[in-house]
Amino acid sequence: MTEYLQRKLSDSKAARWTVLCVVAFTMFCGYFITDIMAPLMEMLSAEFNWTASEYGLFNMAYGWLNVFLFMLIFSGMILDKFGVRITGIGACILMITGCAIKYYAISNTFAGTLFGVKMQVIIACVGFAIFALGIETAGITVTKVIVRWFKGHEMALAMGIQVAVARLGTGLAMATTIPMAKHFQSLSMPILIGLIALCIGLIAYLVFCVMDRKLDASIDANDEDKEEPFKAKDILSIINNKGFWLIALLCVLFYSAVFPFLKYATALMINKYEVKSSLAGLIPAILPFGTILLTPLFGGIYDKKGRGASIMMLGAALLIVVHFLFSLPLLNFWWFAAFLMILLGVAFSLVPSAMWPSVPKIIPENKVGTAYGLIFWVQNIGLSLVPLLIGWVLEKFCIIGTKVGENGKDVPVYDFTLPMIIFTCFGILSFFIAIMLKAEDKKKGYGLERPNMKE
Repeated sequence: MTEYLQRKLSDSKAARWTVLCVVAFTMFCGYFITDIMAPLMEMLSAEFNWTASEYGLFNMAYGWLNVFLFMLIFSGMILDKFGVRITGIGACILMITGCAIKYYAISNTFAGTLFGVKMQVIIACVGFAIFALGIETAGITVTKVIVRWFKGHEMALAMGIQVAVARLGTGLAMATTIPMAKHFQSLSMPILIGLIALCIGLIAYLVFCVMDRKLDASIDANDEDKEEPFKAKDILSIINNKGFWLIALLCVLFYSAVFPFLKYATALMINKYEVKSSLAGLIPAILPFGTILLTPLFGGIYDKKGRGASIMMLGAALLIVVHFLFSLPLLNFWWFAAFLMILLGVAFSLVPSAMWPSVPKIIPENKVGTAYGLIFWVQNIGLSLVPLLIGWVLEKFCIIGTKVGENGKDVPVYDFTLPMIIFTCFGILSFFIAIMLKAEDKKKGYGLERPNMKE
């Protein structure tokens, strides 16, 4: 009986899976808002005269605070210093605040410009920047939550399920934003619905905080399970670790070929594959929906069989194939685009399912929050600059004519060949980094090719 009382709460399968369900729901709400405006590029152009460059600037705002003010690095340090409860609640409040500002921007019209950019775009950017700090901080916090609750158990599977649920939010945004905007005759209505969802997500996270307090109480009964406190100088041991930087580079290159692509995928379907705007978001939605089953599946394989570095190599190779085929001027049919999205969904499941659970094998747990913060910071460099690059390339080199939009106004017609070649190059670079990571694992013995679950 005494042995049972001294077990950690995380050793209870029911407790840790309940925690996963709660925090995954919070991330689902956050990712719904992250991509809520991704399908609206053409509608924003028709309704508010947003250019491709302004749309790219809006997406770049995701990194204003995260990257250029280094806030994600500080978020990781705050997470290791103050824990998952305080950091997570703060992240939820930031998401709600940023989403509210973005809703205000899109639901109103504004006169004047700032540095030649429409005031509406500037205000939307500010909202998106604040929201982005919140969602990225929530991301590293929830990842540490899973490390904390699932270490020695089904960690990769749990991370895979969390990623899958978050991607469900992305898929729902891609599939429903345009129909909602048309039904309510308002581009701001989907954002309002997302704002309400974020408030519910905050309540869900508060429920988790109660359970996490109980975990602390159970750890107090097991002194050997307590981790050493984080010190600011510990960041030096992270940035001097070659394996850490290979993971970070793989992350930024791989995600730069996926998330920025999703921002323009609906426009790609309309311009290249001539899909109706009301249906164009459904094809990109295949990608996140496809990850719902595959990411946990590959995570479970990693838990039981290992081969994490090999899984990442395979995902990067698939990424190259998909974007290269998207760049070719052939088979311009909706069913071929859907097939490529399915393949991209497989790639998008393979790499994250192995990449995120590999970090605790390279970095000690008391430093893992800072490590994730640094990785997310590097990742956000790509997530901020690549959309701006793609928007600039589209506007400068890829306009091949105009057409009459659904509101009767002329809108540009784009050739997406050059952007897809750029995304292909990111895939090639990520594949070579994955090869280097596998070699470093063999040299240093991190255990990336070994299973996560203890016997």
